[in-house]
Amino acid sequence: MSTATKDHAALSDIFNADEARVNWHDDTLWFVRAKRDKAAHTLPEWERLRDTASQIKDNVLSNLHDYLLQFESNAQHNGITVHWAADAAAHNRIVHEILNDNGIRQLIKSKSMLTEECHLNEYLKEQGVDVIDTDLGERIVQLAEEPPSHIVLPCIHKKKEEIGTLFHEHLGTPEGMSDPVFLTAAARLHLREKFMTRRAAITGVNFAVAETGEFVVCTNEGNADMGAHLADVHIACMGIEKIIPQRTHLSVFLRLLARSATGQPITTYSSHFSKPRPGQQMHIILVDNGRTTQLGREDFRNSLKCIRCGACMNTCPVYRRSGGHSYHTAIAGPIGSILAPNLDMKKYADLPFASTLCGSCTNVCPVKINIHEQLYKWRQVIVKEGYASPAKTIAMKTMDFTLSHPAVYQKAGKAGRWFLKHIPFAVNNRMNAWYKQRDMPEPPKQSFREWFKENNTMQKNNSDE
Repeated sequence: MSTATKDHAALSDIFNADEARVNWHDDTLWFVRAKRDKAAHTLPEWERLRDTASQIKDNVLSNLHDYLLQFESNAQHNGITVHWAADAAAHNRIVHEILNDNGIRQLIKSKSMLTEECHLNEYLKEQGVDVIDTDLGERIVQLAEEPPSHIVLPCIHKKKEEIGTLFHEHLGTPEGMSDPVFLTAAARLHLREKFMTRRAAITGVNFAVAETGEFVVCTNEGNADMGAHLADVHIACMGIEKIIPQRTHLSVFLRLLARSATGQPITTYSSHFSKPRPGQQMHIILVDNGRTTQLGREDFRNSLKCIRCGACMNTCPVYRRSGGHSYHTAIAGPIGSILAPNLDMKKYADLPFASTLCGSCTNVCPVKINIHEQLYKWRQVIVKEGYASPAKTIAMKTMDFTLSHPAVYQKAGKAGRWFLKHIPFAVNNRMNAWYKQRDMPEPPKQSFREWFKENNTMQKNNSDE
């Protein structure tokens, strides 16, 4: 069975085979979550910022058509070439056409989850175009021939020793060298030549301002800035939901983004691109790829408010202990589990069930997306549409029957207690999915119904009368 055909549970088993890595992954991401909390608590107006950001996004989603046209008009006035892409295939073709028109076969790219969503690297490789990711984490997973496992921390699943081995193989660093400062310096030297020689640069877009026709790219490494400023052709790739109405609204989102993502007051670089420099081409591709479909789903439209901070991943107990690759989609974690079924409900039917529905993701979301509620609603849709796994469907029908018939429920409870007490191995085995990750409870001496009969004083008093 190939990795591509495995569901979240099977892929989680692969990640969980290395218990030390799981514990380290869990602890590291919880540390980032704690930094987020500390940063949020330094702002008395934190909740007001969240409310304001959510309301701005509500306004955007209700008027998306108008803001997109306003942005297009202003961007074109600034000298930016605007392209529209209905889906991932159209996006990839447009990028390739721009490169072909300029005779470019090599380019550099900063982190962009949209290009991951569209599988741009793979597409360009098939067309004979060499793409180098310049974000350090993205470059690491690119050398490892893996997708990123986190939207902000792409190689969070890798330890420094593994990165040292990768760099030894691909960059020629000394064998066994795993010092992060040394490896970062080696990556800087390796990438500097790419920045200086490649004529095209691709960046993502964090925010696009309808009022001015500019767009903003947020990074901590400055790689997007260096690529965009040195290249003859700058291509920015943007999901249509990244629009905000006015420049003044940036102050709200920039204060929320980095604090939610990494606990920083603000990203190191928040760069505004409004027009190409003399002699440079600047293109922006506005991509739908299922977003208008999601916009039309009343229960799920709020997911388009997402600003890709990753806070929901850092807090999610399932993501932290199953790893980003177990979600088999570009955007992992709770928010990815809402977005992915919109693209392909059958393929990603497993993901909304990869959640405890604890609500922690909703609590930390900077734009107040009701993530856990949407996960629950997706489960209902998936079951109704017939995409739930047969095993889950049978189990739920069995539980439905049992819970709907008191006599059956009583007998099942007695049978369960008897098995746990007398032949526990009949329950404590690999056939029981619950037992795989949990200890089964000690069997109670009596059921609640039996206890209630013995202790219901009101019932006894009424009988005596």
